[in-house]
Amino acid sequence: HVQLVESGGGSVQTGGSLRLSCVASRSTYVVCMSWFRQAPGQEREGVAFIDRDGGTWYADPVKGRFTISQDNAKTTTTLYLQMDSLKPEDTAMYYCAASTVGCTRRTAQYAWWGQGTQVTVS
Repeated sequence: HVQLVESGGGSVQTGGSLRLSCVASRSTYVVCMSWFRQAPGQEREGVAFIDRDGGTWYADPVKGRFTISQDNAKTTTTLYLQMDSLKPEDTAMYYCAASTVGCTRRTAQYAWWGQGTQVTVS
């Protein structure tokens, strides 16, 4: 079982920056850590992924503005999402997630999810 705890959300003006963090208990079974977001009335969508080799993927709307990274400690992994040049359309609840099968936009492939952190851009 992997526990995920996000932090770092908040309210920011257009053009501003935020850095989200997600502390996860380490597991040898996890092969991909990801950030998803969900706006009211919309489906949860993949934002950025990082696999255990450090390979990354970004959704087109965030390319060049968001950066995913991770730091591995002995018993925990901290996943980050640096968000720059924020736009109102980035407003959503942001979730980190861990997958044992690979990086994918399919939410069903993620076994563990954090509780979410709200990002509001105005």
